[in-house]
Amino acid sequence: VQVVESGGGLVQAGGSLRLSCGVSGRMAMNYDMGWFRQAPGKEREFVAAINWSSTYTTYADSVKGRFTISRDNAKNTVYLQMNDLKPEDTAVYYCNAILLVNGDYREDRGSRTLGSWGQGTQVTVSS
Repeated sequence: VQVVESGGGLVQAGGSLRLSCGVSGRMAMNYDMGWFRQAPGKEREFVAAINWSSTYTTYADSVKGRFTISRDNAKNTVYLQMNDLKPEDTAVYYCNAILLVNGDYREDRGSRTLGSWGQGTQVTVSS
């Protein structure tokens, strides 16, 4: 599975952005998909995930109620709608195919990423 992220940019606190993740590869849209982010000097962290049929979504506590993940399998695209952005959301955002466990992304229970990382898309939120 290969991915290309887009849609990042510079936005003021309280603003919104929608990220897109184009997915390609054999049976690409049969995979569960996730968004991750990496801020300067920090490790990459999980943000949100959606299963292949859009029946389950799960979010990091830091973005619950503000971010919404969705997918359009006909367009081979996964989206991340980000509202009420905060300066601490500043990071490079990545998507990847993932393995959910019981509808949740928990690396301590066997969840993991499955594909190659893309180049990511930079999101910068000014205060």
